[in-house]
Amino acid sequence: MAKQEKIVVIGAGLCGTLLAIHLAQRGYEVSLHEQRADMRKMEVEGGRSINLALSSRGLMALERVGLKDEVLTHCIPMHGRMIHSVAGDLRLSRYSGRDDEYINSVSRGGLNMALLDKADSFPNLTIHFEQKCTHVALETATATFLDAQGNSHVVVGDLLIGTDGAGSAVRRSMMAQSTKLLFNFSQHFLRSGYKELSIPPTTTGGYRIEKNALHIWPRGAYMMIALPNEDGSFTVTMFHPYEGEAGFNTLDTPAKVRAFFATHYADVLPHLIDLDADYAANPVGTLGTIKCYPWEAYGKSLIMGDAAHAIVPFYGQGMNAAFEDVRVFDELIDEFDGNWAQIFHAFSEHRPTNTNAIADLAIDNFTEMQDKVDDEDFIKKRRLEMILEDRFPDYYSKYSLVTFKPELSYAEAMSKGRRQDEFLLDLVSREEVDHLDLEAVLRAVQAL
Repeated sequence: MAKQEKIVVIGAGLCGTLLAIHLAQRGYEVSLHEQRADMRKMEVEGGRSINLALSSRGLMALERVGLKDEVLTHCIPMHGRMIHSVAGDLRLSRYSGRDDEYINSVSRGGLNMALLDKADSFPNLTIHFEQKCTHVALETATATFLDAQGNSHVVVGDLLIGTDGAGSAVRRSMMAQSTKLLFNFSQHFLRSGYKELSIPPTTTGGYRIEKNALHIWPRGAYMMIALPNEDGSFTVTMFHPYEGEAGFNTLDTPAKVRAFFATHYADVLPHLIDLDADYAANPVGTLGTIKCYPWEAYGKSLIMGDAAHAIVPFYGQGMNAAFEDVRVFDELIDEFDGNWAQIFHAFSEHRPTNTNAIADLAIDNFTEMQDKVDDEDFIKKRRLEMILEDRFPDYYSKYSLVTFKPELSYAEAMSKGRRQDEFLLDLVSREEVDHLDLEAVLRAVQAL
């Protein structure tokens, strides 16, 4: 049944399009606006999109709109991290001791296009591309847009939701009223950036390295990762500082880049067929965390997704957290029976605790992936965790709590997981894993 409210959603990325679908399913009139052109009608720009890891929280949200099974047909399961040493030795560190728990490599563009196709199926949902938001009136849920021809027009809704990414125009409008809204904002950039490279498929269309893993080349102060694509290629991402021997500003010629790779990433160098061209063409992106509060204004306007909580990509939860925003928001519509002031307030009061938690965990994982995955005690702890998960179905490591237990909030997963990590790291530093009484270890962990 059609609802009376008209809802303006600004930003047709992953979060905004999924939100628009949920609202359209409920019968609301939805007007979805996107600054970029329709990606389905243009060649996708390369070099700026880190591959996405889709896991349980994101899949739960997709299931609610009937897209889970379709999306999974275009995903590649990744069962663990394939660690590449400087010498070229390989070690697979599984994500879980349970065989049915893994993460999925998915194309950001492909997933966004699937969502846009789904959105197009609703007669009460209209998508407007090439609409740059230039002004937002939070009190009246009104937005001004500039189209590709330079024409300005105003869109008025009953409600307005900004899902317009880390540079959100809606959030900037909230910041402009910071005194009135008591709006807090923080932005923290890592001293490292990222650059995309690629491993093409073999001449027969196969994979040059192990398909079903997230590959990591941990090197202490920097690292490189690779995620598989459907066509046999891998999207490779360098995470390096800007300065120093390994810095992007230092590696500024093809000769320097190749010499560096020959020393530090030697095993993958033969597979980077277009290294010189990729390195020259693809820009260095920034990596930052955004936290803010409140997320709502006047009971009429709201932000979610990266507009409210941009995080670094090292827990594979940025998209999953944004999709969970949409699921939680959808559940609040039922809980408060469509009372939007209460829905907005509840979402803004309770959701940030969890998104702040996953933002902090992502920073923690940055250090872990760069350095600790090769640490002896860390390796022993992960081995113990895999044994515990295999032996005891009700044991979950910190990673598994975050990634495979969507019914558990991020804040709860972080708190419980950190206590477990501290206990297990201390334990394996003193005792050999094979000599442990596993049932006693489980009881001790459960008592934390």
